[in-house]
Amino acid sequence: MSTDQVHLERRAAQRFDFQLPVRVRLTGTDREGYAFTQNLSARGAFFYTDFEVAEGNALELTLVMPSEITLAENMRVRCRGKVIRVVPVERRFGVAVQLEGYEFLPTAETVAQVSASFPRVSGVHAADQSAKNSAVSQSQAPVSMLDSLGQLPNG
Repeated sequence: MSTDQVHLERRAAQRFDFQLPVRVRLTGTDREGYAFTQNLSARGAFFYTDFEVAEGNALELTLVMPSEITLAENMRVRCRGKVIRVVPVERRFGVAVQLEGYEFLPTAETVAQVSASFPRVSGVHAADQSAKNSAVSQSQAPVSMLDSLGQLPNG
C-alpha cells in the first residue's frame, strides 16, 4: 500500500456539512463581516467570506446552531477561535478556524431569520440556501455537539 492510499483523519470531533450564515468579527476591533459555513464541528469551522482575515487572527463567530446539530432546538452561539488556514477562492476566502471557546446568547432565531438579514457572499450560495437549512423551533438548552463544546475553555 502506498502512502498516497493512506489518509490519516486528524479531526477529534464529528464534522457537520451545513451552510449556515455566520457573523465574523476580528477580536479586539470593530471590523466585522459575514460568511457561510461549509462545515463545522465541536472544535472548528470552515467558512467562505469576503471579509479578509489572516492566519493567526483571533475571531468571534456568531451563528445559530440548527436543531439538526443540537438534536433539540436552535441555539444562538458566539464562538471564539483562531484562524489556522486561509485559502483564496476567486474574490473571496475559504477560512479554517480552530474554536477555543464559546458562549450561549439569548434568543435563538431561526436560521432562515438570521440568513435573511445577511448579505450574500459573492454568490457562494444560492438565494434559496437559507430555506434548505432552516430549522423549526427555538431554545437555549445546550445538548449534543454543543455539550462537547463545553469541554473548551470559556475564559
